[in-house]
Amino acid sequence: MKIETSQFGTIQIAEDKIITMPAGMPGFPGRKRFIILEREETWPFFWYQCVDNPGLALAIMNPHVFKPDYSVDLKPVLKGMSWEADGEESLELYVIVNASEGAPEKITANLIGPLVINTRKREAVQMVICDSPYSLRHSVFGQNPTLTA
Repeated sequence: MKIETSQFGTIQIAEDKIITMPAGMPGFPGRKRFIILEREETWPFFWYQCVDNPGLALAIMNPHVFKPDYSVDLKPVLKGMSWEADGEESLELYVIVNASEGAPEKITANLIGPLVINTRKREAVQMVICDSPYSLRHSVFGQNPTLTA
């Protein structure tokens, strides 16, 4: 399947790689189908590209790359999404990254709204963590000396 994207032009994707967000993406009504694009030149960042909206691509990354001790309780997601049978081993965790144009050292990640993807069902949900010790704007490069801007 070919999709048009504003950032990457026309790309070919396999339909079995499409991730559906049954509850939608908060802040983007009606946007429910996404794909993760891996681009070597932007590692450790990935792109959560909306299949149905060429202009919607969110930078995401594995939070353990810059915050190895990051931990969230996934049990409510397993129950709420009826994923209990799949277990936590079928889940991947990402955080949405906010870029700061021209100042990579100011890149932050939303640690209170992680994206949880069930790789078996190809479904996802964005969690909202209340009463969290984490931040909405956690520095990506300031916390891990192995990552440099």
